[in-house]
Amino acid sequence: MGPDKYGVRPGGRRGILTAAVTVVCAVTVAVTVLAAPGTAFAAPSPTPSPSGSPSASVTLPPDKDLEAVREKLDDLYHDAAVATDAYNAAEEAAEKQSAEIVDLAKKIVRGQQKLDGLKARAGRAAAAQYRTGGLPDSAKLLLSDNPSQFLDGAGLVLQGERATKGLIRELTRTQQDLKQYAADAADQWNRLEAGRKAKAAAKKKITQRIAAAEKLQSTLEKKQKERLAELEREAAYKAQTAWLGTGILGEIHGKASAAGKKAVAFATAQIGKPYVWGAEGPDSYDCSGLTSQAWASAGQPIPRTSQEQWKQLRHIDVKDMRPGDLIIYFDDASHVAMYIGDGAIIQAPRPGRTVSIGGAGTMPILGVVRPDA
Repeated sequence: MGPDKYGVRPGGRRGILTAAVTVVCAVTVAVTVLAAPGTAFAAPSPTPSPSGSPSASVTLPPDKDLEAVREKLDDLYHDAAVATDAYNAAEEAAEKQSAEIVDLAKKIVRGQQKLDGLKARAGRAAAAQYRTGGLPDSAKLLLSDNPSQFLDGAGLVLQGERATKGLIRELTRTQQDLKQYAADAADQWNRLEAGRKAKAAAKKKITQRIAAAEKLQSTLEKKQKERLAELEREAAYKAQTAWLGTGILGEIHGKASAAGKKAVAFATAQIGKPYVWGAEGPDSYDCSGLTSQAWASAGQPIPRTSQEQWKQLRHIDVKDMRPGDLIIYFDDASHVAMYIGDGAIIQAPRPGRTVSIGGAGTMPILGVVRPDA
């Protein structure tokens, strides 16, 4: 029996994907076709324009020209995704640096209070010596005519000398600590400023690339936009078919962990919400904002950006992946999606799109990582 209207083989749909597709239907989100391995996708048929509609008379440029537009848009949005990762990384670093600066400031205050107390103790000791004529206790005992007094007081003198030396050591150590705290705070301020500049540069690049993409799309007539959308779907279908054609789906049998099920459930509940760069919910997400929040909801905090998720989380062979695992895309790890089973992913794709289900093989896979390894 062939695939159903969603392109999924009967009996092959797991519970997670069924729930996801149900939600998709409820919010009228278009679902990417997932076909059985080796099954070719039928290219979507153009939607005929109603008679007399303005777009019906538009002469479409050759597909190769629209394909060039599609590739240019892909490049612009890819650059925006890379810059978004840089922006998110700078923001995450700024939060940590700000917290460290606050902690250092508290240490400096406590250290200064301690230093003031030690200085007060030293001052009292100096005042006492001044009142007794400036002679140390040891000298007074040596000059005493009472041997018993000398012997009885010798121990106290030794204790006093040790206390004085300890006070000096503590004063010195506290001063050194304060100096180090101040140096660390200055270093964090410098890092924070550098991060602020990097964040501003990333934001500028993001807005420029998105603006360029939107401007390019605005030059297209309605009919051209429709054909461009068809070319995008055809490219995705072709890539997914090629990936499934390797037989990889027959090798993937992993079952979701308890935490993985929670992460998938969270991601599924976000379907239909818009992509917004830098967003972590609850109303919108970027790609790594969705995956990081999904796993946070499952009690497993993970890095904020797709690049750090790739660097820090455990790598898994594609054939060993299970629902909840994260698929990292492109050589620069600039995009991430969550695998939900049966060759499907949930992702926040790019500006102008919403959180949706797609085919796992529609983009170049860099690798797979497991947050709850």
